[in-house]
Amino acid sequence: MYYILFYKTVENYIKKRAPFREEHLGLAQQAFQNGALVLGGALADPSDGAVLVFKGDSPEVAEDFANNDPYVKNGLITEWNVRTWNVVIGNE
Repeated sequence: MYYILFYKTVENYIKKRAPFREEHLGLAQQAFQNGALVLGGALADPSDGAVLVFKGDSPEVAEDFANNDPYVKNGLITEWNVRTWNVVIGNE
């Protein structure tokens, strides 16, 4: 099953993320390498959010990521939620 993690970010998020970016990307890379994170990235024009797609047995895979993300822990994310995604085309 796929799960989408939606982030809403603070104003000037791109500038404010710099001190936490390396740790955030390390967490994302680890999730990608273990097969949990399929893809992810910040939204553009405007840069007011991000979307990360996870694959797992439950939404907990995305929730755990958010709860451990330095962007969330340091207040760069104003709101996040996880939605189940029923993939019809491209599902392995």
